[in-house]
Order: sequence, then structure tokens, then C-alpha cells
Amino acid sequence: MQYVVIAHDGTDEGAPARRQTVRDAHIEGVEAMKDKGTLLTGGAILDDNGTMVGSVAVVDFPSREELDAWLAVDPYVTGGVWRHIDVHPFKVAV
Repeated sequence: MQYVVIAHDGTDEGAPARRQTVRDAHIEGVEAMKDKGTLLTGGAILDDNGTMVGSVAVVDFPSREELDAWLAVDPYVTGGVWRHIDVHPFKVAV
């Protein structure tokens, strides 16, 4: 099933540093997901100044439980970057 994941970073002073600290590990993981076919597309949410403040991912997992298992180990979750995550069933139209 396809899902859209909308994740917002923390808004505290240390949030940008936390993102940068684990960014390479996060990118490595999502590149593997892209190769496997579970990540359809994704990218950063930017504020008006172009600063990364969150992420959006369109993913395809057999179940919500498998999506939750990915979130449980993603460096942006374990590293305290993403502070609020919304997940919605989704269907890519194009």
C-alpha cells in the first residue's frame, strides 16, 4: 500500500544541527529504499529562507506495520530530528 509521510523537524535551536548530524545515514537508508522500490519519491520541506524543516516521502510498503518498522529505525527518528509525523494512505496518480 502506498502512503505519504509528512514529518516536521523540531523547532528548537538544536534542530538544524541534529538534522545535519544524521543526514548522511538517513540519505543512505532512503537510497536503499529507492533501490528496493519502497521509496517512490521524497524530499525536504523548506521554510521561506530555504532551510530544511521537515520531509515528505511517498512510500510503498505491504503493510502499515512495515512502514512503522522503517520509521522506528530511520536516523531522523532515532536522532530526534522528526518531532511530528503524519502518515496517510495515498495513491500515486501519475
